[in-house]
Amino acid sequence: MDSITIDTDKHYHRANLMPELLSGLVLMVVLLVLADVILPVHVSVGLPVYGLAVALYTLLAGLILWGWHTSANYRDFGWANRVTLLRGMITVTLAALACFPDLLTILAWPFAVSSLAILLLDGVDGAIARSSGFKSAFGARFDMELDALLIVVLCIALVNLDKVGLWVLALGVMRYAFIIAGLFWPALQAPLPESFWRKTVCVWQIVTLMIAILPVVSAGFAFWTLALALVLLVYSFALDTVWLVRHRRLNPEQVTEPQSRSPL
Repeated sequence: MDSITIDTDKHYHRANLMPELLSGLVLMVVLLVLADVILPVHVSVGLPVYGLAVALYTLLAGLILWGWHTSANYRDFGWANRVTLLRGMITVTLAALACFPDLLTILAWPFAVSSLAILLLDGVDGAIARSSGFKSAFGARFDMELDALLIVVLCIALVNLDKVGLWVLALGVMRYAFIIAGLFWPALQAPLPESFWRKTVCVWQIVTLMIAILPVVSAGFAFWTLALALVLLVYSFALDTVWLVRHRRLNPEQVTEPQSRSPL
């Protein structure tokens, strides 16, 4: 999603996000109920899944509120952010299901289709942002973190489906490792230029993760496609690291800003 810009003014009242967040919670519960409906009679989602989903969504909502109240004084949440929140709700639902292998095995197809819906919605909120011409640091960060979270969720799901080993988690944690490395190596905290290569690698990463989840995909096929995704991702991070270090050497006086390497 392209980030959105909403006119700000110290005289505007900051939008109240509680109705938006509560709507997301209701939709999440509805999704879990639908999952319960399509499960065999002898299997149910169960209270642990509902509890974990609510806990994860509450954490997500808390982070959204924190980001909203520490950003500029926006008078409206915006439709692009509402679509992004919908993506977040679906992602959190999948995160809860991914932690229960028995349910995940039965719901593998709906899980994969829901992941595809998240990817398509990523294009929708971007289109809304571009058509509206509104941009904000909050919208950009919101979108970025959900992309990263989806990758982690898909990696966990694949491990619990026994499609691949724990090594696949490297696809999900590499961005966070990059951020942590930036705390000790300031050069990595500088903003990166737009990169078609970076976006292509990350789309390949997400698509291969989604395909690997499908029951018809063999463990062998999943291994080699995801191994290639990991190699490409490592190469992408290496390119960015080299660029940042060289850029810092050429511009030693530049003030370092928080890094913004986005998955998409």
